Amino acid sequence: MPVNLSIKGVPEDLAERLRARAERHHRSLQGELMAIVEQAALAESGAAASKGAVAGPAGSLRQGWKTIEELVAERRQRPLSATPGLPLAVDIVRADRDSR
Repeated sequence: MPVNLSIKGVPEDLAERLRARAERHHRSLQGELMAIVEQAALAESGAAASKGAVAGPAGSLRQGWKTIEELVAERRQRPLSATPGLPLAVDIVRADRDSR
């Protein structure tokens, strides 16, 4: 049976940061808090490795997803030639513009 937990006296600035974090992750505040609690419980129990979690910045754990910033950083590390045969975005835009 699910259990309800509550935290009283949360400072407004912390609550606002949590709301912003939830929005960045496309979650409700409740969903974001559940993810944070689950990550903490996994890290504490040592079960993170068996569940496929990955280490993130500052030792945080994440379950099978990457932020936009991480994806962009990974893409920037690969040279453009890593995708041979595919047109560059600038070429697609130019071709579309020139077709008008």
